[in-house]
Amino acid sequence: MTLIPVGPLTNIALALLTAPDIKANLERITLMGGAARGGNWTPAAEFNILVDPEAARVVFESGVPITMVGLDVTHEAQLYPEENEVLRAGGRVGRMVAELVDFYARFHPRFGFKGSPMHDPLAVAAVIDPTLVRTRALRVDIETQGLHTTGQTVVDFFGVTERPPNADVALEVDRERFVGMLIEAIKSYG
Repeated sequence: MTLIPVGPLTNIALALLTAPDIKANLERITLMGGAARGGNWTPAAEFNILVDPEAARVVFESGVPITMVGLDVTHEAQLYPEENEVLRAGGRVGRMVAELVDFYARFHPRFGFKGSPMHDPLAVAAVIDPTLVRTRALRVDIETQGLHTTGQTVVDFFGVTERPPNADVALEVDRERFVGMLIEAIKSYG
């Protein structure tokens, strides 16, 4: 089974701690959370990790294969206004999703985004087609006590800790292919 948590990891950590035998049934955890560089709720931390960094630490240290689809990559997975119009023309479900994106899009210009980042859909799409994101096996540690860095996913790009990698960290997305896949999936619902 592959888990795709797109929020804080509290329940996943609790499950791993109380029933460690479930690890044998987990092929992978592909999560939307963290960032290789920067954050959104603090300069260092992304929301899903920040709200329960202790749980994130449990998950990252569990030994279950992890793919981290972080904020820095999901910010590149933007749905542009003209692509949202393609959704709007794609039937009842497409119109509904386009209206949700319209609402969501009102908040993004202040961050310099041309479109709306599709955070959670990218994590799901990366399970369906792992070639949508380029990953690198890296060590990720979770900061739980820093005054300014609590919740930071500390990614060891250069192996300075000499600790083995514990996650495949997404570093790039094929935005055009991802958006095409997203639009086709939504349009298929009519």
